[in-house]
Amino acid sequence: MYWLKKLLGVFATLLLVSMLTFTALYLIPGDPAVLILGTEAEHQDIELVRSQLGLDRPVAVQYFSWLAGVLKGDFGNSITFSKGYSVSQLVASAIPVTVPLAVAAMILSLLLAVPLGMLAASRKGSRLDSLILTLSQTGLSVPAFWLGILAIQFFAVRLGWFPPGSMPKWSDDPAGAASSLLLPALVLALPRAAILTRIVRTAMLETLGEEYIRTARGKGVSEWSIVTRHALRNALVSISTVAGIQLIQLLAGAIVIEQVFSLPGLGRLILSSVLLRDLPVVQGAVFAGAALILAVNFLLDSVYPLIDPRIRGVA
Repeated sequence: MYWLKKLLGVFATLLLVSMLTFTALYLIPGDPAVLILGTEAEHQDIELVRSQLGLDRPVAVQYFSWLAGVLKGDFGNSITFSKGYSVSQLVASAIPVTVPLAVAAMILSLLLAVPLGMLAASRKGSRLDSLILTLSQTGLSVPAFWLGILAIQFFAVRLGWFPPGSMPKWSDDPAGAASSLLLPALVLALPRAAILTRIVRTAMLETLGEEYIRTARGKGVSEWSIVTRHALRNALVSISTVAGIQLIQLLAGAIVIEQVFSLPGLGRLILSSVLLRDLPVVQGAVFAGAALILAVNFLLDSVYPLIDPRIRGVA
């Protein structure tokens, strides 16, 4: 019943997102037919293109027609910057950029945050604790786009360790694609690691203050074993909750880094489509992005009861 409720919520949310996106696009100024033909085009030509695109029909009719196509796996065709390409092709080419970027950034942030948070908690009040807290505060304060520009200038242009931007296809050059994602993933990871470090530290301090931890210390259990085997295990629920939220934010907010590093991801595709009023691409890309986010959220909700069975009882 727990998973059934979550699954029904996913479908309901996805339907609502599609309706809001479809409606909101018609509030954006501009006419796709004018963008295709130009401002000097004749009125009858514009109306003909609008009719061919189905834009002369009521919004509700257009929405249900689009939704019927989505249920068949057809998101329509692009009408402007990638004319002739299906929206499904464009989205399918963008997802292998955005998803690995977000996952790599999440893994890097955890690799940084968990050891630092554990170290800060085990050395509470020390200079090392203060240093880690200061570094995390600095990481929270630095804008990602500015950090990305600095990273390109130093690591890509000056040192030549990474490509400065763009990305080959995975099928053409897997090593080059992975290398192209490493630097932007690190830039994305640093602010997330700053947040997670504080979360890990707080969760660890709460756990280290429990009675059973004092009992373990009284029995002579080593501090390393207490921190890694007892405290960290019981702090996993809080850490995994925040990490899951951060992964969702990474999927939704990678657009800035994709622009800075010229990565052909889902966020950059949505931005370009909005600017060009390519409505089918915007609708399809937003729908795919929402589906990804909801799928990740559903997986996280499914994992929580396995980590803490009490959650299943509450649900």
